[in-house]
Amino acid sequence: MVTDPIADFLTRIRNAQMAGHRVVDIPASNLKKRMTEILYKQGYILKYKFEEDNKQGVIKIALKYDADTKQPAIQSLERVSRPGLRQYAKPTDIRRVKNGLGVAILSTSKGVLTDKEAKAQNVGGEVLCYIY
Repeated sequence: MVTDPIADFLTRIRNAQMAGHRVVDIPASNLKKRMTEILYKQGYILKYKFEEDNKQGVIKIALKYDADTKQPAIQSLERVSRPGLRQYAKPTDIRRVKNGLGVAILSTSKGVLTDKEAKAQNVGGEVLCYIY
């Protein structure tokens, strides 16, 4: 049993990139599905597919690499809030990631949003991770 599924999600992506894999399989949940959609919209992954099995389902993520340097599109995945120490932010306190080049993913009352979407909707929430 995994005690922190979000950290597991980020670690699987991080490990797959370090190993140079093209596709990574992750056990699905609604939160992970929404985080995957955000990664796709922000251009950090090539594509994704949700597959159903007899249990909870699987998310297949095609990782994105630079064509010339073979470097992964995601330079860093950093877990912020964790089960032992939750981190919350008001809309005015949401900090920019890498001076606006990165993305913070927040769990808010209006769903899982990026930092820019949360500021636009004027909602705060739990800061799940920083990606750049």
